[in-house]
Amino acid sequence: MPLSLVPSFLIYCFTCSITPGPANLCSLNTAMSKGRSAALIQWRGLFIGFAIVSFVTAFLSYFLGNVLGDAVRYLSYIGAAYLLYLAIQTLLPLFGAGHETAHAAEGQGTFVRGLIVQLTNVKIMIYCMTIFSSYVLPYSRKLSSLLLMAAFLPFTGPVCNLVWLFAGVRLQRIFLKYRTPVSLMMALSLAYCAISLIL
Repeated sequence: MPLSLVPSFLIYCFTCSITPGPANLCSLNTAMSKGRSAALIQWRGLFIGFAIVSFVTAFLSYFLGNVLGDAVRYLSYIGAAYLLYLAIQTLLPLFGAGHETAHAAEGQGTFVRGLIVQLTNVKIMIYCMTIFSSYVLPYSRKLSSLLLMAAFLPFTGPVCNLVWLFAGVRLQRIFLKYRTPVSLMMALSLAYCAISLIL
């Protein structure tokens, strides 16, 4: 990538990573409802999941080229279904259901939850494909160039997840005081992300 494109590349990375999406909303919700330590465990899953998606997308971009674009359309349905599942899980405690599940997941399931959120996150798949197709492949078709970019990308999105996570820690008192409207807003935001993936 030419040096003249570096500012554009960094702006694209920041803008796509900081805007609300499944991983950012999940980080915010977990930090507000379960606290910083549980959210940081989940963040590790988000980071590993992002790294997996980044490297898989790099290999697919190298071996499959433009064919990859058609696959994303079908993957978006899986991602949307998982986001709706998360929205429902966010609402269940409001109706007296899911307390046992929430407490059981607090210590164990958060890493897996973060991993699954990223592995089904079409937003980051498109994000990675856009970077590879716009900022790498026009200037280098080498697998090493794609892998170098794939190694860098997990330090963009997951770092912005931390911003949302620590905002959630700060907002935890508000969440505990206004649990019902905040949970409803988070569930609606997740549902909106799911609908926007398939429309």
